[in-house]
Amino acid sequence: MERIPQRKPMTFQEKLQEYAKLIVNIGVNVQEGQDIVLRCPVECYEFGRMIVEEGYKAGAKEVIVHWGDEQVSRLTYDYADLSVFETVQEWQAESRNKYAREGACFITISGGDPEIFKGVDSAKLKAYAKACDKAFEEFYNRMMASEIPWNVVAVPNKKWAMKVFPELSEEEAVEKLWEAVFFAVRIGESDVVEAWRKHNQSLAEQCKKLNELQFEKLHYKNSLGTDFIVGLVENHIWEGGAEEDSKGVTFVANMPTEEVFTMPDCRVADGKVVSSLPLSFEGTLIKNFSLTFKNGRVEEFTAEEGYEALERLLNSDEGSRHLGEVALVPYKSPISQMNILFYNTLFDENASCHFAFGECYPTTVKGGTKMTAEEITKVGGNHSMNHVDFMVGTSDLCITGITKEGKEIPIFENGNWVL
Repeated sequence: MERIPQRKPMTFQEKLQEYAKLIVNIGVNVQEGQDIVLRCPVECYEFGRMIVEEGYKAGAKEVIVHWGDEQVSRLTYDYADLSVFETVQEWQAESRNKYAREGACFITISGGDPEIFKGVDSAKLKAYAKACDKAFEEFYNRMMASEIPWNVVAVPNKKWAMKVFPELSEEEAVEKLWEAVFFAVRIGESDVVEAWRKHNQSLAEQCKKLNELQFEKLHYKNSLGTDFIVGLVENHIWEGGAEEDSKGVTFVANMPTEEVFTMPDCRVADGKVVSSLPLSFEGTLIKNFSLTFKNGRVEEFTAEEGYEALERLLNSDEGSRHLGEVALVPYKSPISQMNILFYNTLFDENASCHFAFGECYPTTVKGGTKMTAEEITKVGGNHSMNHVDFMVGTSDLCITGITKEGKEIPIFENGNWVL
């Protein structure tokens, strides 16, 4: 993918400031008088403060910060009774749901230790996931329907950096990871806003081609052993890059983003899918896993590492055994070309074609945002407490689109677009 030429070198502090501006002004595109809710790890307090300042400069009414500490969370999982994880305090739920109801922007900073919850009692993890799904249902529904602007970004820390670059010192690893993050989100290019405008336009053009074709099924095949057919719901919509909230304001949910995605028919999936990158689920890495689908459902699975975490994910609820998203990413994407395994789904999913277990996006079927849950189910959309991406793209992946008339049209060859 063509990149805009570099401008004169920027200092690290200048890049941080531009990153914060990008998140506020392009990521959630905060409007005058709108609230911002920022979820920020305590380790990232300095960058969190930058976002707060940029939020106010952009016209936010108030920037509300919810601090998180994954080390405290780990201690709580290790020592607290199971009953602690079976409920979410009403004030916590109402805070997030209320701001969503009132149309606030939501920014989440990720980037913690990929294995922070390795070895934690699975019953506690499952109980808390179910409690959150119930407590924050209103927020999740509004977010998945793109009613509110939301954005997920990453900030490196020592644990994450050392996982990605174990051969380097902590200082060198953090510096190198920051360089990769800046490159992925186009920081340092001649005009970052213009860079994102062109990128969003490119993704929109690819979506237009796919939407006109309205494939009934997609057939995936590669040398890892993937040989898989997945159905797409009727009147599906491919999306990618910028999208609009309920008021018509554009925002970019993920930074970086290189994908176009749509809604699979959760009743139609058959064959074997083999992972191409590890999956981090609830702080545990799942490596070299395969899934065998029959009539839309995962019936068999294997994993060389993290089998219990994969089993816990698939058994979370019935919807976790079905697909909620199909996403296409060229192997030659800028993130893939860095040849870095990030151990962070936000980045790794944008280096590889992927699927998601669980909840579908209502925006990816015509009229979906106005449908009831039952109506989305009727057209083939999936419902679940989870939405977890896993990567399947490789340098030799071939994807063929199959029309309603049975015509086969190549979409990907050797991991890249041919459509």
